[in-house]
Amino acid sequence: MAKNIIAVLNQKGGVGKTTTSINLAAYLAKAGHSVLLVDADPQGNSTSGLGIDKQAQASTLYDVLFSRAGASQTIQKVNSKLHIIPSNADLAGAEVELVSETDRELKLRQALAELNYDYIFIDCPPSLGLLTVNALSAANSVLIPVQAEYYALEGLSQLLSVIQQVRQALNPGLEILGVLITLFDSRNSLSAQVKKELEDYFGAKLFETVVPRNVRLAEAPSFGRTIIEHDKWSKGARAYKALAREVEKRTL
Repeated sequence: MAKNIIAVLNQKGGVGKTTTSINLAAYLAKAGHSVLLVDADPQGNSTSGLGIDKQAQASTLYDVLFSRAGASQTIQKVNSKLHIIPSNADLAGAEVELVSETDRELKLRQALAELNYDYIFIDCPPSLGLLTVNALSAANSVLIPVQAEYYALEGLSQLLSVIQQVRQALNPGLEILGVLITLFDSRNSLSAQVKKELEDYFGAKLFETVVPRNVRLAEAPSFGRTIIEHDKWSKGARAYKALAREVEKRTL
């Protein structure tokens, strides 16, 4: 069983969820930890962001959820320490198909039980459907990326409510690992205002690391690279390296 299973979740799209999943996983792998990234988003952006052809996979997370393939058979190696369970558009049908399944909320937990990694990150879809509930049921903690923009706090109460419901019904040990501010623009007073609101609301749960808006960070996935490979000296790279250290402190 993995030591740390972390769901990276925000039902709002475009908040840097996949960027965080990929680069945090990469930096923890670089630090010597064994890391698995589970791409639970039908868009498959974590898969392509790590340079893996989504359409060329013999099996994906979709097959794992319906017991058509084992999790260990589906894993692809990115490097010696970083592995991924890939996904593609096939996963889009899982939301509907899972409805009629027994233990439909626990399929991912059951699939990951056989795996032994220091960290497993689950890149969740931007919704609060059955795939997300599966991720929350499988995880022992949640990392919430929040964009430093006007509507950042909108929807967070709903997200926290879903986490609480899963904790009560399916996964009593589920905790919030931390809240991460992303796409921060230091020139923008609104970003500072949102940061202050998040500090007041989440207190010590807010990570000290703030991920800035960064062109190099944004373009890295289009090359199928992590920020370490693309530009390890960029502001975005330095932020995720710092975040990896914070996550280590909170989990080890």
